[in-house]
Amino acid sequence: MATVCEISGPAGGVRVGEGERLTVIAGPCTLESMDLGLAVGTALRDACHRLGLGYVFKASFDKANRTSGSSPRGPGMGEGLRQLGEIRSRLGVPVTTDIHHPEQAEPVARVVDLLQIPAFLCRQTDLLEAAATAAGRHARAVNIKKGQFLSPREMKGPVEKVRRAGCERVIVTERGTFFGYHRLVNDFVGLGDLMELDASGGPPPVCFDCTHSAQLPGESATTGGRRERVPLLARAAVAAGVPAVFLECHPEPDRAWSDASTQLRLADAPALLAHLAAIRRALRG
Repeated sequence: MATVCEISGPAGGVRVGEGERLTVIAGPCTLESMDLGLAVGTALRDACHRLGLGYVFKASFDKANRTSGSSPRGPGMGEGLRQLGEIRSRLGVPVTTDIHHPEQAEPVARVVDLLQIPAFLCRQTDLLEAAATAAGRHARAVNIKKGQFLSPREMKGPVEKVRRAGCERVIVTERGTFFGYHRLVNDFVGLGDLMELDASGGPPPVCFDCTHSAQLPGESATTGGRRERVPLLARAAVAAGVPAVFLECHPEPDRAWSDASTQLRLADAPALLAHLAAIRRALRG
């Protein structure tokens, strides 16, 4: 049985794991502005609360792995953490953001409740250990996104690095596997293997990244994708038993700074969340 990961927050936080309510980690891909963050976060928080779902606000202060060097990256760590702290306080929900360098772990852990390790960096020992140390010091959690180049069983190494460095609060996020060029696929047999990962301390809870899984990487100067398939992937993953889903949402996805082709339209999110809540209720009897 998977372990349970507690994500702290200003109003009690959420618990992610088998038998717990479905948790939704969602927000805009990039923290484009405070107004956008608050608008998206408020809409998602209210929808989740109506449906009895746990909610964690997500936005990146720096998109460091853009396809093009001229693409906007975000406000940077200083201003980004100020905005995330205010969003956390005003919405009363846990927040998460990604880190790219070990030295970012400590200042980010002072503000956010869940430190996210990007998929391309999931094997970087120094980054994982820094995140774990900072998370352990501040009673935070760590979310490791599975690299598109790794099998499910290979995630045992990153999980155990985090646990050995002093953080037991860890989740793993599935976001698709490379299938040749310009395509990601989701292996649901592998998803089951990930949920039963043979890691010391037990398998961590698994989150499914519904929007990044719909990407078509490297098609052009910006990453392409299949936004229309996001609901299909989300429903399938919740039916498979994952206790958490990851969604990026934007009021006008085509105008988003990043991941414009895969971000879910904010207006479409409540209906999808209602479907996911119903599937989770059916699984729990």
